[in-house]
Amino acid sequence: MNKNSLAVFEDYNIRRIYDEESEKWYFSVVDIIQVLIQQPDYQTARKYWNKLKERLKKEGSQSVTNCHRLKLEAADGKKYLTDVADPEMLLRLIQSVPSPKAEPIKLWLAKVGYERMQDMADPARSLDRAREFWQQHGRSEKWIQQRMMGQETRNKLTDYWKDHEIKKEDEFAILTNIIHQEWADVSIKQHKQIKGLKTQNLRDHMSEAELIFTALAELSTRQIAETMNATGMDENKDAGKNGGGIAKKARRELESKTGKKVITGENFLPPGSKKMLPLKPEGKKR
Repeated sequence: MNKNSLAVFEDYNIRRIYDEESEKWYFSVVDIIQVLIQQPDYQTARKYWNKLKERLKKEGSQSVTNCHRLKLEAADGKKYLTDVADPEMLLRLIQSVPSPKAEPIKLWLAKVGYERMQDMADPARSLDRAREFWQQHGRSEKWIQQRMMGQETRNKLTDYWKDHEIKKEDEFAILTNIIHQEWADVSIKQHKQIKGLKTQNLRDHMSEAELIFTALAELSTRQIAETMNATGMDENKDAGKNGGGIAKKARRELESKTGKKVITGENFLPPGSKKMLPLKPEGKKR
């Protein structure tokens, strides 16, 4: 499974996750129920789904038994096991909920699936949508260029990891944090604290300089890993520390010349929506 992501239907955020093996999107059933019953309160929608699930089980419906449970991020930033279903299964569930939103959401699900097929055939389409999203949120063309360049660098690194015995999501997270800690002298969690972020994507709130040094660290890591043919966690950890160290030296050199810190609390959050959190030292793991 890849990272969780959000899809938007009207004013509702619908959590989803893409399974690379089956090439399917899985959507949060409760989020879909919220749309169908037009209920903004999550707990009310959850209770509705629980009752519907009980009724469908008694009727012997396969719609319930074929639902998966996967960990999706909730409003509190934590991940919980959540009922999810692919578009085909959701279309069956939708028939069980009387709602004027049924037909529009059917069309929306079909559109989401079609967009994914288009992206697989032409990856540039997803990049174009990302660019349009950033433009709508007021990012400059220079920032967008740096963000996309950094993403390409990141993709090449993760492709290398996948081919060298790094498979699990938590392993990707550990290696990414090692690189970040090394170049920035703060962990990803601490960096998000500095910016006052919670569930938001850190890279979408980085300054131009932060993006460049992140890309330098990941580029250096991949090239070092390729040179030493790093395989498995231990060897890729070493490559990450060395790659991050190269970016750290460059960062410190720039800071000494300009007198300005590269790591900044600047973000793209709406004014007044979040306050920067005080930086708390992270306890050492034993």
